[in-house]
Amino acid sequence: MALALVLIGVILMFPKFKLMHSCFLLWMVFGLLFNAAALAEQGEHEHDLQVSAQLSLHDLVEKTIARYPDSTLLAAKQIEIDAKNKRANGVLPAAPAIGLLNRNDVITSNRGEREWEAELELPVWLPGQRAARAAIARDAALGLVDAHAALNLQVAGMVRDAVWDIAMMTHQATLAKSRHQTSLALLNDVEKRVKAGDLPKTDIMLAQNEAYQAETFLLRAEAEVKHAQFRYILLTGLHSIPEAYSEQQVKTTLDDNHPALRDASKKLLVADDERNLVKVERRENPTVSLNARSQRGPFDNQANETLGLKVRIPFDTETHSAPLLANAEMNYAKNQVEAQHLRYALEAAFHEAEHNLEVTTAELAITTKQHANAQESLRLAKKAFALGETDLVNLLRVQASAYEAERAMTQRQIQLQWDTAHYNQAAGEMP
Repeated sequence: MALALVLIGVILMFPKFKLMHSCFLLWMVFGLLFNAAALAEQGEHEHDLQVSAQLSLHDLVEKTIARYPDSTLLAAKQIEIDAKNKRANGVLPAAPAIGLLNRNDVITSNRGEREWEAELELPVWLPGQRAARAAIARDAALGLVDAHAALNLQVAGMVRDAVWDIAMMTHQATLAKSRHQTSLALLNDVEKRVKAGDLPKTDIMLAQNEAYQAETFLLRAEAEVKHAQFRYILLTGLHSIPEAYSEQQVKTTLDDNHPALRDASKKLLVADDERNLVKVERRENPTVSLNARSQRGPFDNQANETLGLKVRIPFDTETHSAPLLANAEMNYAKNQVEAQHLRYALEAAFHEAEHNLEVTTAELAITTKQHANAQESLRLAKKAFALGETDLVNLLRVQASAYEAERAMTQRQIQLQWDTAHYNQAAGEMP
């Protein structure tokens, strides 16, 4: 825009400039202005949301879950569980090994002694080891289902807050716009009455200040709407919002079926399985080795072939098993404590959500009565001002009180629905 103004100035300063150059500069000016207008329009509507009657809150949550980053972790967790399950169902507890041995006297006596030996080493399952590993794989798979449910609930909570944040900011902007329009109408009326000599000139400044203040509130409210919409788009990846997303209170108690509690319970169960596995694997797996030996003595062309069997049984020592057992116990205790803390947090959140519903319901009843009184007071104040029975200062005071009462009532109306969503979220219910 600034460059366009500079080019126009150049053309005006040099009227004898060549016609071709002038046309070229004018073409550049219109191009810059058009691009600036297009960019301004793009920036203005970049974060606008379209209201969709086909999009439900449930669908919105499902779409958000599909793109949520933590879903990748659960997919990787499934790969880990498959690997554990494959290991538990394997024929051997560990990989077998092959050994080769060659012994001769070439660099010593060189009497022609030769020896070859091949060995196959097979690890053997410890008593209860296969069952312990299978239990870990089984419970981890069950826990993954609950982990998915807990993640879905977490995303649902963020989506709930995002849509009701937009609703709250939009209502605030609507109220600010109404106040601004009313202030402009009042300013126009005051200017006419000042010209007619019915009001002093100082009332114009009062009305102007009210209009300026209302415009400031409107700018701020519209900016908050844009911020809320941008946060919504970042979370959901969508430029549309459901037409209806109100919820009904569905549960009255917090039970163990809460997805987060089930997830914590499964994590504790897997930690207990891992602790049991460490107790079984406190010593290394025994091995059975099959070997074949071919031996030829000195000055003897005839080879002697033998087969052998070796069993290796490792012993348990405190230096080997104590750290493993301690880590397993620490992991179990950590999951146990986290599960208890989670229950405390969920119980506190549920109680708070339940109490907020009661408080907001009571506040809405009060603010509704206040709004009715404020609207009646505003009607009487406008009538008195029109008849010259009161001054502008009193009208502005009553008008400000009426707007505050309307703001409080509409805010409580939205907050009541938002608190209902919070209550269902605390109870572990998906939309």
